[in-house]
Parts: sequence; C-alpha cells; structure tokens
Amino acid sequence: MPLRLRIPHLLPQAALALAAGSAGAGGHFDVDDADTLAPGRCQVESWAGRADATATGFQHIGPACRIGPVELGLNLDRSSSPDARSRTVGPAVKWTWYGRPDDPLRAAVEFAASWDLRNHGRPSRQWLLPVTWQPLPSLQLHANLGADWAAGSGTRTGRVGAAAEWAVDEKVSFILERNRAQGAWTTRGGLRFGLTPMLTLDLSAAKVRPGGAVYTVGLSHEFGR
Repeated sequence: MPLRLRIPHLLPQAALALAAGSAGAGGHFDVDDADTLAPGRCQVESWAGRADATATGFQHIGPACRIGPVELGLNLDRSSSPDARSRTVGPAVKWTWYGRPDDPLRAAVEFAASWDLRNHGRPSRQWLLPVTWQPLPSLQLHANLGADWAAGSGTRTGRVGAAAEWAVDEKVSFILERNRAQGAWTTRGGLRFGLTPMLTLDLSAAKVRPGGAVYTVGLSHEFGR
C-alpha cells in the first residue's frame, strides 16, 4: 500500500538493510507489494530496531500521500553504532501501473533517493519493480526486482526478493520473505497485528548473511486528507 524506501543505509556487513503496508508486505519488510494508497488517503509508517552483530540501532519515519495517480513520500532515517552514525532524508514515488486493488495480479514501479545529512556527497538511489499475485483472499505473494546505487561511489548492485503473506484472520497476518540486496541475503519472518482498521503493529526477526540477527518493531497509521 503506502510507499516505502528500500535503500540500505549501512553495508551488508553491518547486518542491516532498512526497508521502505497494510494489506501487503512493506513497512520495514524488505520485499514490497504492488499496491498504493487509495485516492485522498495518507499514511505514516515508523519503525525501530537493532542489528545485534554490530550493536546498531536504527529508526525510521515515513509519511506518504496519494497525489493523483502516484504515491509520494518522504523518508527520514537514522542509525547509530559504536563506530558510525547516519542521518538520511529523501523522497520516494510509487505508481501502480497494472491492475486495480481488487485484481488478483498487480504491478508497480518505485523510485527513491536518500541524502546523508552528516557526510553529504552523492545520494543513494533505488528503483524497484514490485509484483503482487493474490491467488486467495487470505494469501498474497510478492516478487521484487530492482537495483541500488550506493551513496558517494554510485556503485550499482542488484536487488531481488520474494515474500508470502497469509492473513490468519481479519487482525493477524504472517509474513515470510527472502531478499538479496548489496550482496547480502536476508531471511525474515514476522507478524502484523491490526490494532484498529487504520493502525497496524509489525514485529519481525531477520537473519542476514553475511551479518547477523536483526529485530524490528513497526507502527503504521492510515488516515484521510
């Protein structure tokens, strides 16, 4: 649903790849769905977590709104470890170019950029093609293909991922994903709780190779303009 940034702010060796939904994956999950917010709707996503291998803590807040046919967002992220600190900000845009919300097959395209407020230099960038197939009302399968350009050097690396989301009932969903970005494979499992129709809570644990364990909690609130 809402747009998310998918640009890792630390190297894979730091065991962290920060992501950039409600009915689909997204939120802090690495694999995105192909949906966007409905016209006239906005959302604020936030999450925080820790990468154990490097004692890295990270936080994110990302407001987004549907503007015409696209979803526009702003992503603000920060991370800190004993060896480094990062503060980044940047825009993102997402357009669902194939399918409607109730169609079994949807596809979108996303682009995002992020500037480092501490070190400046060339921004990191990303493009992504998310596809969602919904064979059952309670099951969604997501596939992602894209690329990242590293801040400063502009080095390009590929990105690929897949996820399955199963709605146990109207308030609880289980998400399992496998994603590769910047040379690191991440396996993540998590739960999404619908606290209210417009407020969701995400909990997940991930294993990054090379790297270690990453634990994240996220909160997402949708509202009308």
